[in-house]
Amino acid sequence: MSELHKFVFEGLPVRGMLVRLTDAWQEILQRHREAGGYPEAVTELLGEMTAAATLMQANIKFNGALIMQIMGDGPVKLAVAEVQPDLRLRATATVVGEVAADAPLSHMVNVTNQGRCAITLDPTDRLPGQQPYQGVVPLFGDKREKLEKLSEVIEHYMLQSEQLDTRLVLAADDKMAAGLLIQRLPLQGQDNLAGQSGARDEDQIGVNEDYNRIAILASSLKREELLGLDADTILRRLFWEEDVRRFEPLTGESGPRFACTCSRDRVSNMLRSLGRDEVESILSEQGQVEVGCEFCGAKYRFDPVDAAQVFLQPAQQVPASDQKH
Repeated sequence: MSELHKFVFEGLPVRGMLVRLTDAWQEILQRHREAGGYPEAVTELLGEMTAAATLMQANIKFNGALIMQIMGDGPVKLAVAEVQPDLRLRATATVVGEVAADAPLSHMVNVTNQGRCAITLDPTDRLPGQQPYQGVVPLFGDKREKLEKLSEVIEHYMLQSEQLDTRLVLAADDKMAAGLLIQRLPLQGQDNLAGQSGARDEDQIGVNEDYNRIAILASSLKREELLGLDADTILRRLFWEEDVRRFEPLTGESGPRFACTCSRDRVSNMLRSLGRDEVESILSEQGQVEVGCEFCGAKYRFDPVDAAQVFLQPAQQVPASDQKH
């Protein structure tokens, strides 16, 4: 069962999280396998993205969806992982062309160094005129060198957006997607209450000895260990000399799990945004409008009567079931 573990290092400004996605990740892959599946390297990338997005959502406690997107000019045109505040998650990728089994990140999405990683925070209850917050970072480092690890891209994002040191270890295969996050906590005290902690936090970047020591320990975790060992063994092996306080793991209905947010109502809204003329044009050519969800594979079909209902005023509409074919 998929699980999320949170822990802190007693007396130190450092916290951590470990996520292991098993059934949730396999559900995602199975649904895409029915449509042809993904090459091995894309499976690893999408799994790492899903693990990273889960860790970030659990870390910030945001009341809304966290959406991680990687886009570029390679055969992987777009990869998306989305995690809701209650840790429901889904993921998908658009692949055009061949991808070698050992293709690095740059070959998949950053051939000409134009690739980008976008992280969007979309509030559940938006205020009128409120827009989602989005941060975007390139897939290269300070010297424009191509980054070949997703973990390095996310660490760069966290340093830019939060001014906090973060260490990420990510791994995925066709059975599990997993990740370990270690982060330096912002300074606590009177300056924080006065809203003046920013400068002091920035002064701590890269130089906090406690964080640096623990981050080095985390970096020693190998891919096969992250995918093959249970959480207790991983944390004991890495931090056996540290005073670690662990919290009750999140599993089952309170933990990470696959769930899609698509619905017939959402598809109806999408058709409404296309406009009546466009929808009628599709109907004249195909006899019906069919929309498939790229995340879960659900099919929504609208015949001429269904389509006409979409453009009626709410009071005129006949209640319809959320049917999927």
